[in-house]
Amino acid sequence: MVTDHQVRRLFMLVKKEKTKAVAAAKSGMDEKTARIYLKSGRLPSQMKKLHDWKTRRDPFEEVWGEALSFLWNPGIEAKTIFGYFQEKYPGKYQDGQLRTFQRRVKSWRALDGPPKEVYFPQRHYPGVLSESDFTSMNRLGVTINNEKFNHLFFHFVLTYSNWETGSICFSESYESLSEGLQDALWELGGVAMKHKTDNLSAAIYSDLFKKEFTQRYKSFLNHYGLKGEAINAGRANENGDIEQSNNRFKKAVDQALILRGSRDFTGRKEYKLFIRKVIDQLNSGRRERFTEELERLRRLPDIRLNDYKKIFLKVGPGSTLNISHNVYSVHSRLIGERVEVRVYSERIEIWYAQRRVDQFERLRGEKRHHIQYRHIIDWLVRKPGAFENYRYRDDLFPTTRFRIAYDYLQKHNHYRASKEYTQLLHLAAMESEEGVDNALRILFETGKTISLKAVESILKSNEKYPSIKDVKIDEIDLSGYDKLLSIYSDNRGKLNESCQQ
Repeated sequence: MVTDHQVRRLFMLVKKEKTKAVAAAKSGMDEKTARIYLKSGRLPSQMKKLHDWKTRRDPFEEVWGEALSFLWNPGIEAKTIFGYFQEKYPGKYQDGQLRTFQRRVKSWRALDGPPKEVYFPQRHYPGVLSESDFTSMNRLGVTINNEKFNHLFFHFVLTYSNWETGSICFSESYESLSEGLQDALWELGGVAMKHKTDNLSAAIYSDLFKKEFTQRYKSFLNHYGLKGEAINAGRANENGDIEQSNNRFKKAVDQALILRGSRDFTGRKEYKLFIRKVIDQLNSGRRERFTEELERLRRLPDIRLNDYKKIFLKVGPGSTLNISHNVYSVHSRLIGERVEVRVYSERIEIWYAQRRVDQFERLRGEKRHHIQYRHIIDWLVRKPGAFENYRYRDDLFPTTRFRIAYDYLQKHNHYRASKEYTQLLHLAAMESEEGVDNALRILFETGKTISLKAVESILKSNEKYPSIKDVKIDEIDLSGYDKLLSIYSDNRGKLNESCQQ
């Protein structure tokens, strides 16, 4: 069989040698064969006929027409159709024929199937567009003091320079959007012409086929002179720059965590500093385009908008407020009063008569509750019978020892347990929660009876009791195990020798 290398050599030699016969001989082929290639001027590989005929019967020829009725639906998979045929024609198609069917489907889709969606890469200009999105960081496995730290990251990117920044948050709320976006703009020191977001229910709402920005988000955009844009639902590719940046950012964080050697942090502050370092490192290679973009950004407004949502609520008879589908307690003095509630992304403030009267961490999710025993203990101690079946009773155990103390009282004096425990809570509110907790520890360690009088006695004595003792485990002597292994090894050697004999 003549190769392309031989024919190339023939084309070269025929110009040098006196006759074609000599050139053919030196090329290692017959003179007649050489004349064929010299006449055509093509290589053997170029003269091969295309193999466009079938070498065996198509096993799916009979059902292909039926298969086409499914294939015009772009979402269906070849494996699903194959399973349908296996069920409809039992024993006709075997699992080993799946790949054959998948290849035929793939070929049909490429040659005769419906056209696929085309993505058109966009040209970006300095100072024109910024994008933002919320991305989940849970897969990175970050922990705070060895407890899983589930959180989101508000990610902001300038599409021309790819300069990025962001902040940790816990929900895709308007408050998180407002705080994160303002933090990014004030860190940037300027404003682009347009800002594109994901299809956020916090920022926009859908009215049949017309999309309108909510009033709060409109006010936000007007304050900063931004033209707002949002992608269509289910079209993440329309926010492609930020989506790609999300993946690159999380990959960079993951690699930095590997280099760090631990995914555990002592607190949120340490984790924020770690994230800040990763962002600075990513931005270090974008300085030239970022400098170009800074010159095109517009000025920031003179003041920053409030990062909270303001609502007015009336405190219910249970001394509670229902805020964003979660229940919070306030001091019983405010029952029946109308208070101003400021909802931030991570905290809630209660205002009355132009004074901030309380502040607590915002609960994540819905149908949760945060009841502070100090708010209601004055009346709970007067109505101890309400404690046992109180809907939010589990919130009235400040520490594990308080819970154990209540279980102890229930076991030894069920009828007085609620009254005794509420009095302990009242003592913690009036004196010191830490002091009562420490007194309970002493009673547990010394095996004494748990009671209000016993706790009061310890608090009044001001006697210094030793702290919890450190558990010390003596070093284990492994010499006995070493000796045992030595005996086993010797016996095994003797057994092998006896078997060989």
